[in-house]
Amino acid sequence: MAVVVLDFGSQYTRLIARRFRELRAYSVILPGTASLNEIQSQRPEAIVLSGGPSSVFDPDAPRPDPGVFALGVPVLGICYGMQYMAQHFGGEVKRAGRAEYGKASLLRFEGPLFSGLSGEVQVWMSHADAVLRLPEGWRVIAETDENPVAAIQDQEGRFLGVQFHPEVSHTPKGLEILENFLALAGVSREWTPGSVLEAMLTEVRERVGKDRVLLAVSGGVDSSTLALLLARAGVDHLAVFVDHGLLRLGERDEVERALRPLGVRLRVVDAKDRFLSALKGVFDPEEKRRIIGHTFIEVFKAVAGKEGPFRFLAQGTLYPDVIESAGGYGAAKIKSHHNVGGLPEELGFELLEPFRYLFKDEVREIALLLGLPDTIRLRHPFPGPGLAIRVLGEVSEEKLEVLRRADDLFVSLLKDHGLYDEVWQALAVLLPVRSVGVTGDERRYGYTLVLRAVTSVDGMTADWARLPHDFLDEVARQIPRRVPQIGRVVYDLTSKPPGTIEWE
Repeated sequence: MAVVVLDFGSQYTRLIARRFRELRAYSVILPGTASLNEIQSQRPEAIVLSGGPSSVFDPDAPRPDPGVFALGVPVLGICYGMQYMAQHFGGEVKRAGRAEYGKASLLRFEGPLFSGLSGEVQVWMSHADAVLRLPEGWRVIAETDENPVAAIQDQEGRFLGVQFHPEVSHTPKGLEILENFLALAGVSREWTPGSVLEAMLTEVRERVGKDRVLLAVSGGVDSSTLALLLARAGVDHLAVFVDHGLLRLGERDEVERALRPLGVRLRVVDAKDRFLSALKGVFDPEEKRRIIGHTFIEVFKAVAGKEGPFRFLAQGTLYPDVIESAGGYGAAKIKSHHNVGGLPEELGFELLEPFRYLFKDEVREIALLLGLPDTIRLRHPFPGPGLAIRVLGEVSEEKLEVLRRADDLFVSLLKDHGLYDEVWQALAVLLPVRSVGVTGDERRYGYTLVLRAVTSVDGMTADWARLPHDFLDEVARQIPRRVPQIGRVVYDLTSKPPGTIEWE
């Protein structure tokens, strides 16, 4: 049983699904043009038609199977989804004289979709078309100063549309609106960490059976939680931690101390020289990722040959990884991920990715139930390619060591000041740029270091963290003093979008 979100290309589609999960309702995303059989296979309790960049006037605009309106379940249309429904049922949509984009306030609203709300309700608009005339029997249930048709519903109140985006943070009461939709649809609210864990344990046991699993462990929360999941499921596994020389300061020892006592069968492979040799002379970030992914596969192949046979390779791939690698519907490829997209067939592994449709905070909830220590469970995300994509340009041992020490100092100071848990991710980036500086009476050139800290819920969008100025001042003074190769420290104020969290 699920809330099925039909994706028409909105940048917020994944956020819609995420919000329903926050409300403990299981949600899945299907293409906007999915067949009725695909939709019915999810046993939908409700359907959402997402927004999107298309206009209902475009001859090639994606359209849902009209059978979705005959399934007997409530349907909520958001922006493009609302315009399509109005047109489909005989209403009239017009091209707006100008696009409405940004904050607006609902001045009048009524009906169960807005139950419990009062006063002016701020919403986020993003549309170029507007509903001019409603289908017969439908009525307006919300309006703004500029838009007299901001929300609509049919006579029975089973088909509803909103011209704004309730899923974004710029609509502060949006979660309550979505919760009201779940209530009027009678959607099951059983998507809890406990139920998810039990479902994954059952899935892993049934799929793996008596076969063996080779697991890639990075030391982060995702792969560490996966190692515990396999152990809890009772399947035969070998967790392999590859020291590729691109780790944070002291990370190898920390991983070993954390996982071995938890019953994880752990094997550490020292492949530092192999990775650094493969990366020599490489400047392009995508080429770095490709080389690192390929080398990972070769390392696992070697381990499998010695310790095998293994049928499965388990990876802690998350939903944002899949989306950013164009694994979602209508998503543009932003960057490749070394753990997304399957494996070469000749390796003979089947891919096991229990977390493929989970977000980071959902994995942390599972980790808590499995007993993973908070030192790892609440640790900031760290990319699979490690520090290789935080050293811009060619990677060398000397640059890695400089970055490793500076990054550790930044994170340590965040913890000392009680700021570490206030941000989603904090990192340092070493630029291939040197700038002039003065040490004592001497002129010197030192590396430029970028500090980056962001706030986020799931990594899909992020805002730069407003760290206190006195803290940034201390960091900027401490780093060049304790890491003398660095001569200048700057702070990144870019949000996601337009940037990504990582620089490469």
